[in-house]
Amino acid sequence: MSISLGVRRALQQCAQPDSTFAMLAMDQRGSLLKAINPDNPASVPRTDVLALKRAVIGALSPHASATLMDVEYGYGTCVASGALSGQSGLLLALEKSGYDGDPTERRTKLLDDWSVGHSRRAGATGIKLLVYYHPDAPNAADQEGLVREVAQQCAEWDLPLFLEPLHYSIDANVKTLPNAERRRVVVETARRLTPLGATVLKAEFPVDVKQTQDQGEWAAACAELSAASVTPWVLLSAGVDFDIFLQQVRVACTAGASGVLCGRAVWKESVPLAGEARTEFLATTAVDRFRRIAALVSETARPYTDFYPVSTGETAAS
Repeated sequence: MSISLGVRRALQQCAQPDSTFAMLAMDQRGSLLKAINPDNPASVPRTDVLALKRAVIGALSPHASATLMDVEYGYGTCVASGALSGQSGLLLALEKSGYDGDPTERRTKLLDDWSVGHSRRAGATGIKLLVYYHPDAPNAADQEGLVREVAQQCAEWDLPLFLEPLHYSIDANVKTLPNAERRRVVVETARRLTPLGATVLKAEFPVDVKQTQDQGEWAAACAELSAASVTPWVLLSAGVDFDIFLQQVRVACTAGASGVLCGRAVWKESVPLAGEARTEFLATTAVDRFRRIAALVSETARPYTDFYPVSTGETAAS
Protein backbone atom coordinates (compact mmCIF):
# COMPACT_ATOMS: atom_id res chain seq x y z
CA MET A 1 0.00 0.00 0.00
CA SER A 2 1.14 3.53 -0.73
CA ILE A 3 1.36 6.34 1.83
CA SER A 4 2.77 9.85 1.59
CA LEU A 5 6.09 10.77 3.14
CA GLY A 6 4.21 12.94 5.63
CA VAL A 7 2.08 10.03 6.79
CA ARG A 8 5.14 7.78 6.92
CA ARG A 9 6.96 10.29 9.10
CA ALA A 10 3.94 10.56 11.40
CA LEU A 11 3.75 6.78 11.75
CA GLN A 12 7.44 6.69 12.64
CA GLN A 13 6.75 9.19 15.42
CA CYS A 14 3.89 7.03 16.72
CA ALA A 15 5.79 3.74 16.70
CA GLN A 16 8.51 2.05 18.67
CA PRO A 17 11.96 1.82 17.01
CA ASP A 18 11.07 -1.66 15.72
CA SER A 19 7.99 -0.29 13.88
CA THR A 20 5.47 -1.77 16.30
CA PHE A 21 2.98 0.27 18.30
CA ALA A 22 2.81 0.53 22.09
CA MET A 23 0.37 3.43 22.43
CA LEU A 24 -1.49 4.83 25.42
CA ALA A 25 -5.19 5.73 25.31
CA MET A 26 -6.46 8.49 27.58
CA ASP A 27 -9.18 10.09 25.45
CA GLN A 28 -12.11 8.81 27.54
CA ARG A 29 -14.75 11.40 28.34
CA GLY A 30 -18.29 10.20 29.14
CA SER A 31 -17.08 6.80 30.31
CA LEU A 32 -14.45 8.46 32.50
CA LEU A 33 -17.02 10.67 34.20
CA LYS A 34 -19.05 7.53 34.95
CA ALA A 35 -15.97 5.81 36.35
CA ILE A 36 -15.27 8.75 38.65
CA ASN A 37 -18.89 9.04 39.84
CA PRO A 38 -21.15 6.22 38.63
CA ASP A 39 -24.21 7.65 40.40
CA ASN A 40 -23.94 11.20 39.08
CA PRO A 41 -21.39 11.62 36.26
CA ALA A 42 -22.62 15.13 35.45
CA SER A 43 -21.59 16.33 38.91
CA VAL A 44 -17.89 15.52 38.43
CA PRO A 45 -15.87 18.76 38.64
CA ARG A 46 -13.87 19.53 35.52
CA THR A 47 -10.80 20.07 37.68
CA ASP A 48 -10.99 16.44 38.85
CA VAL A 49 -10.96 15.18 35.26
CA LEU A 50 -8.06 17.43 34.32
CA ALA A 51 -6.07 16.27 37.34
CA LEU A 52 -6.61 12.60 36.45
CA LYS A 53 -5.62 13.19 32.83
CA ARG A 54 -2.41 14.97 33.87
CA ALA A 55 -1.52 12.25 36.36
CA VAL A 56 -2.03 9.32 33.98
CA ILE A 57 -0.42 10.95 30.96
CA GLY A 58 2.45 12.36 33.01
CA ALA A 59 3.28 8.92 34.38
CA LEU A 60 2.75 6.81 31.26
CA SER A 61 3.38 8.89 28.13
CA PRO A 62 7.19 8.70 28.57
CA HIS A 63 6.85 4.93 28.14
CA ALA A 64 4.41 5.02 25.21
CA SER A 65 5.25 5.31 21.53
CA ALA A 66 2.22 7.61 21.18
CA THR A 67 -0.54 8.99 23.39
CA LEU A 68 -4.19 9.35 22.41
CA MET A 69 -6.01 12.30 23.99
CA ASP A 70 -9.20 14.30 23.68
CA VAL A 71 -9.28 18.05 23.08
CA GLU A 72 -12.13 18.72 25.54
CA TYR A 73 -10.16 17.75 28.65
CA GLY A 74 -6.74 16.27 27.97
CA TYR A 75 -4.91 18.16 25.27
CA GLY A 76 -4.67 21.66 26.67
CA THR A 77 -3.80 20.81 30.26
CA CYS A 78 -1.34 18.04 29.38
CA VAL A 79 0.58 20.04 26.77
CA ALA A 80 0.64 23.29 28.77
CA SER A 81 1.72 21.55 31.98
CA GLY A 82 4.33 19.38 30.28
CA ALA A 83 2.59 16.19 31.38
CA LEU A 84 2.66 14.87 27.80
CA SER A 85 6.11 13.57 26.95
CA GLY A 86 7.81 15.46 24.15
CA GLN A 87 9.11 12.12 22.88
CA SER A 88 5.64 10.60 22.46
CA GLY A 89 3.53 10.80 19.31
CA LEU A 90 0.19 12.55 19.72
CA LEU A 91 -3.16 11.22 18.48
CA LEU A 92 -6.24 13.40 18.87
CA ALA A 93 -9.82 12.10 18.87
CA LEU A 94 -12.09 13.69 16.28
CA GLU A 95 -15.49 12.38 17.42
CA LYS A 96 -17.85 13.46 20.15
CA SER A 97 -18.20 11.15 23.13
CA GLY A 98 -21.14 8.75 22.82
CA TYR A 99 -23.46 8.45 19.84
CA ASP A 100 -26.64 9.87 18.34
CA GLY A 101 -29.69 7.89 17.30
CA ASP A 102 -31.33 4.73 18.49
CA PRO A 103 -29.05 2.22 20.30
CA THR A 104 -29.72 -0.23 17.44
CA GLU A 105 -28.72 2.34 14.77
CA ARG A 106 -25.88 4.39 16.22
CA ARG A 107 -24.44 7.44 14.52
CA THR A 108 -21.03 8.93 15.18
CA LYS A 109 -20.88 12.70 15.39
CA LEU A 110 -17.74 14.80 14.96
CA LEU A 111 -16.66 17.49 17.38
CA ASP A 112 -18.00 20.97 16.84
CA ASP A 113 -15.45 23.65 15.93
CA TRP A 114 -12.65 21.12 15.52
CA SER A 115 -11.21 19.39 12.47
CA VAL A 116 -8.31 17.39 11.09
CA GLY A 117 -6.68 20.72 10.21
CA HIS A 118 -7.05 21.97 13.78
CA SER A 119 -5.44 18.74 14.98
CA ARG A 120 -2.50 19.12 12.63
CA ARG A 121 -1.93 22.70 13.77
CA ALA A 122 -2.17 21.50 17.38
CA GLY A 123 0.81 19.20 16.77
CA ALA A 124 -1.00 15.90 16.26
CA THR A 125 0.82 13.07 14.54
CA GLY A 126 -2.38 11.10 14.00
CA ILE A 127 -6.17 11.29 14.03
CA LYS A 128 -8.40 8.83 15.88
CA LEU A 129 -11.96 8.32 14.66
CA LEU A 130 -14.34 6.10 16.60
CA VAL A 131 -17.30 4.81 14.59
CA TYR A 132 -20.11 2.68 15.93
CA TYR A 133 -20.61 0.12 13.21
CA HIS A 134 -22.58 -3.00 12.40
CA PRO A 135 -22.39 -4.24 8.80
CA ASP A 136 -26.12 -5.08 8.81
CA ALA A 137 -27.34 -1.82 10.36
CA PRO A 138 -29.60 0.38 8.19
CA ASN A 139 -27.13 3.26 8.53
CA ALA A 140 -23.98 1.25 7.74
CA ALA A 141 -23.50 3.11 4.45
CA ASP A 142 -23.70 6.46 6.25
CA GLN A 143 -21.01 5.42 8.72
CA GLU A 144 -18.87 4.20 5.85
CA GLY A 145 -19.32 7.59 4.19
CA LEU A 146 -18.09 9.31 7.34
CA VAL A 147 -14.94 7.15 7.33
CA ARG A 148 -14.26 8.06 3.69
CA GLU A 149 -14.79 11.76 4.44
CA VAL A 150 -12.41 11.83 7.40
CA ALA A 151 -9.86 9.67 5.57
CA GLN A 152 -9.84 12.18 2.71
CA GLN A 153 -9.28 15.04 5.13
CA CYS A 154 -6.43 13.14 6.78
CA ALA A 155 -4.85 12.56 3.36
CA GLU A 156 -5.07 16.28 2.59
CA TRP A 157 -3.27 17.10 5.85
CA ASP A 158 -0.78 14.19 5.59
CA LEU A 159 -1.93 12.60 8.85
CA PRO A 160 -2.50 8.89 9.48
CA LEU A 161 -6.04 7.85 10.40
CA PHE A 162 -6.35 5.44 13.32
CA LEU A 163 -9.85 4.04 12.85
CA GLU A 164 -11.69 2.53 15.83
CA PRO A 165 -14.91 0.69 14.95
CA LEU A 166 -17.02 -0.48 17.89
CA HIS A 167 -19.62 -3.18 17.34
CA TYR A 168 -23.10 -3.19 18.86
CA SER A 169 -26.30 -5.20 18.70
CA ILE A 170 -28.95 -4.21 16.18
CA ASP A 171 -31.51 -6.31 18.10
CA ALA A 172 -33.03 -4.36 20.98
CA ASN A 173 -33.59 -7.64 22.83
CA VAL A 174 -29.92 -8.69 22.64
CA LYS A 175 -27.37 -6.67 24.62
CA THR A 176 -24.28 -8.85 24.22
CA LEU A 177 -23.62 -10.60 20.92
CA PRO A 178 -22.94 -14.34 21.08
CA ASN A 179 -19.32 -15.07 20.26
CA ALA A 180 -19.90 -16.42 16.77
CA GLU A 181 -21.83 -13.28 15.83
CA ARG A 182 -19.34 -10.95 17.51
CA ARG A 183 -16.50 -12.58 15.60
CA ARG A 184 -18.38 -12.27 12.31
CA VAL A 185 -19.19 -8.61 12.92
CA VAL A 186 -15.68 -7.58 14.02
CA VAL A 187 -14.03 -9.37 11.10
CA GLU A 188 -16.53 -8.15 8.51
CA THR A 189 -16.15 -4.62 9.86
CA ALA A 190 -12.39 -4.78 9.25
CA ARG A 191 -13.00 -6.14 5.76
CA ARG A 192 -15.38 -3.31 4.87
CA LEU A 193 -13.84 -0.31 6.61
CA THR A 194 -10.08 -0.66 6.27
CA PRO A 195 -10.10 -0.19 2.47
CA LEU A 196 -11.88 3.17 2.88
CA GLY A 197 -8.75 5.11 3.74
CA ALA A 198 -7.77 4.07 7.25
CA THR A 199 -4.04 3.90 7.96
CA VAL A 200 -4.22 1.76 11.11
CA LEU A 201 -7.19 -0.17 12.50
CA LYS A 202 -7.76 0.07 16.25
CA ALA A 203 -9.66 -3.18 16.72
CA GLU A 204 -11.68 -4.89 19.40
CA PHE A 205 -10.64 -8.38 20.43
CA PRO A 206 -12.78 -10.45 18.07
CA VAL A 207 -14.20 -12.76 20.74
CA ASP A 208 -15.67 -12.12 24.18
CA VAL A 209 -13.26 -13.78 26.59
CA LYS A 210 -16.05 -14.06 29.15
CA GLN A 211 -17.78 -16.46 26.77
CA THR A 212 -14.73 -18.54 25.90
CA GLN A 213 -11.35 -19.11 27.53
CA ASP A 214 -10.15 -21.27 24.62
CA GLN A 215 -7.04 -19.48 23.41
CA GLY A 216 -7.03 -21.61 20.29
CA GLU A 217 -10.36 -20.00 19.42
CA TRP A 218 -8.93 -16.58 20.29
CA ALA A 219 -5.98 -17.15 17.97
CA ALA A 220 -8.13 -18.35 15.07
CA ALA A 221 -10.39 -15.30 15.38
CA CYS A 222 -7.40 -12.92 15.49
CA ALA A 223 -5.86 -14.59 12.45
CA GLU A 224 -9.17 -14.13 10.63
CA LEU A 225 -9.16 -10.46 11.60
CA SER A 226 -5.59 -10.08 10.33
CA ALA A 227 -6.58 -11.62 7.01
CA ALA A 228 -9.57 -9.29 6.68
CA SER A 229 -7.73 -6.03 7.42
CA VAL A 230 -5.78 -4.44 4.59
CA THR A 231 -4.02 -2.16 7.10
CA PRO A 232 -1.98 -2.83 10.24
CA TRP A 233 -4.21 -3.33 13.28
CA VAL A 234 -3.66 -2.66 16.95
CA LEU A 235 -5.60 -3.99 19.91
CA LEU A 236 -7.66 -1.85 22.26
CA SER A 237 -8.08 -2.96 25.87
CA ALA A 238 -11.81 -2.27 26.42
CA GLY A 239 -11.27 -2.04 30.16
CA VAL A 240 -10.49 -5.73 30.74
CA ASP A 241 -8.25 -6.61 33.66
CA PHE A 242 -4.54 -6.35 32.99
CA ASP A 243 -3.75 -10.07 33.22
CA ILE A 244 -6.44 -10.88 30.67
CA PHE A 245 -5.28 -8.09 28.38
CA LEU A 246 -1.69 -9.34 28.47
CA GLN A 247 -2.94 -12.73 27.28
CA GLN A 248 -4.97 -11.05 24.54
CA VAL A 249 -1.94 -9.05 23.41
CA ARG A 250 0.20 -12.17 23.07
CA VAL A 251 -2.46 -13.99 21.07
CA ALA A 252 -3.34 -11.00 18.87
CA CYS A 253 0.23 -10.03 18.05
CA THR A 254 1.28 -13.60 17.38
CA ALA A 255 -1.66 -13.76 14.95
CA GLY A 256 -0.65 -10.62 13.08
CA ALA A 257 -1.50 -7.50 15.10
CA SER A 258 1.02 -4.65 15.03
CA GLY A 259 0.68 -3.62 18.67
CA VAL A 260 -1.71 -1.94 21.05
CA LEU A 261 -3.53 1.31 21.76
CA CYS A 262 -4.61 0.62 25.31
CA GLY A 263 -5.79 2.51 28.36
CA ARG A 264 -7.97 1.28 31.17
CA ALA A 265 -6.33 -2.14 31.49
CA VAL A 266 -3.23 -0.24 32.60
CA TRP A 267 -4.52 2.69 34.66
CA LYS A 268 -8.17 2.14 35.68
CA GLU A 269 -7.42 1.41 39.35
CA SER A 270 -5.98 4.91 39.68
CA VAL A 271 -9.39 6.54 39.10
CA PRO A 272 -10.74 6.27 42.67
CA LEU A 273 -7.36 7.08 44.22
CA ALA A 274 -6.16 10.53 45.18
CA GLY A 275 -2.95 12.32 46.08
CA GLU A 276 0.08 10.22 46.87
CA ALA A 277 -1.86 6.96 46.51
CA ARG A 278 -2.67 7.74 42.86
CA THR A 279 0.85 8.97 42.16
CA GLU A 280 2.37 5.83 43.69
CA PHE A 281 0.09 3.45 41.77
CA LEU A 282 0.78 5.12 38.44
CA ALA A 283 4.54 5.37 39.01
CA THR A 284 4.88 1.72 39.99
CA THR A 285 2.09 -0.67 39.01
CA ALA A 286 0.87 1.19 35.92
CA VAL A 287 4.36 1.89 34.57
CA ASP A 288 5.37 -1.73 35.10
CA ARG A 289 2.24 -2.89 33.27
CA PHE A 290 2.90 -0.64 30.30
CA ARG A 291 6.53 -1.67 30.08
CA ARG A 292 5.50 -5.35 30.07
CA ILE A 293 3.00 -4.69 27.29
CA ALA A 294 5.52 -2.76 25.21
CA ALA A 295 8.11 -5.51 25.59
CA LEU A 296 5.59 -8.18 24.61
CA VAL A 297 4.58 -6.16 21.56
CA SER A 298 8.21 -5.88 20.47
CA GLU A 299 8.63 -9.60 20.94
CA THR A 300 5.54 -10.74 19.04
CA ALA A 301 3.92 -8.02 16.88
CA ARG A 302 4.09 -7.57 13.13
CA PRO A 303 5.83 -4.32 12.11
CA TYR A 304 3.52 -1.84 10.41
CA THR A 305 6.20 -1.40 7.72
CA ASP A 306 5.21 -4.81 6.35
CA PHE A 307 2.09 -3.04 5.06
CA TYR A 308 3.84 0.14 3.93
CA PRO A 309 7.22 -0.76 2.41
CA VAL A 310 9.34 2.14 1.21
CA SER A 311 9.07 2.66 -2.55
CA THR A 312 11.86 3.61 -4.93
CA GLY A 313 10.11 6.90 -5.58
CA GLU A 314 10.20 7.77 -1.88
CA THR A 315 13.90 7.10 -1.49
CA ALA A 316 14.55 9.24 -4.55
CA ALA A 317 12.43 12.12 -3.23
CA SER A 318 14.19 15.38 -2.44
